[in-house]
Amino acid sequence: MNIFVRRLIAVAVLGAVLAGCGAGTDNTPRKSAAPASASPLPSAPVAPGPAPSASREAGPKQSAPPMLAPGPGGLTPVFERARNTMDKTVALTFDADMTADQGPRAAGGERFDNPGLIASLRRLKVPSTVFMTGRWAEEYPDQTRSIGRDPLFEIANHSYSHHAFKSPCYGLPTVGAEQMRTDVDRAFAAFRKAGARHIVPYFRFPGGCYDDRALRALAPAKVTAVQWDVVSGDAFASDGDAVAEQVLEDVRPGSVVVMHCTRSAAPVTDRAIRRIVPELRKRGYRFVKVSDLMKR
Repeated sequence: MNIFVRRLIAVAVLGAVLAGCGAGTDNTPRKSAAPASASPLPSAPVAPGPAPSASREAGPKQSAPPMLAPGPGGLTPVFERARNTMDKTVALTFDADMTADQGPRAAGGERFDNPGLIASLRRLKVPSTVFMTGRWAEEYPDQTRSIGRDPLFEIANHSYSHHAFKSPCYGLPTVGAEQMRTDVDRAFAAFRKAGARHIVPYFRFPGGCYDDRALRALAPAKVTAVQWDVVSGDAFASDGDAVAEQVLEDVRPGSVVVMHCTRSAAPVTDRAIRRIVPELRKRGYRFVKVSDLMKR
């Protein structure tokens, strides 16, 4: 099966996830603007806590994450991958999805977290960026704090509600333009309330759906929107090896891979990671967070 057909299938599956439980994404590539520095996202001071040691891949502590310059007309800039690079670096990103109305399902026992995946990333020493919804952070504050204080990880914004910023978007409810900035700010507040420290001013649109109206509405939030160029296909997948094969086939220098940190909707991601990481390292790839990749 060629890459084009597989990607069409992956997008269709991700759409089914979004319609059913808000855990999917699509691929809507846009041209990235030139990099520029920006002030770090303000956060409430918290006492330092113990965290596992990061590998050399994690890089030095960064107080001001790199961002892209605003797009035409001041629109929120969009980053997909590090272009024009032959450096074998790749950013694995994980969407921690939970929509604003899924509290009853969590109370009933459905698990939107995946601590086994996080444990594997720590054991394998893989720097990663977790795109988290504010609702997920509220449901799992201890995990949010643990991830957000571990220098191996950085937490980025995936909205508070996981409602769409453009319609139609796989059946997701839609956020009005006047509420988009508030939704993003509410998610950042949830991360800080949980005690996370390594928060970066990056945003991933729920479902990957956006347009200029959404980019304009988020401009005052001063975030960089982060998409991807590699769809893992882990949403609702039952074969971790197939997910791994898809990632291994599509990764190239500077890639951003989209995966999920949601057991109920992406149950084989942990297994896939345990194959992807050693194989890419064997091929000479080095894992970095989005903030490190954006500097290239």
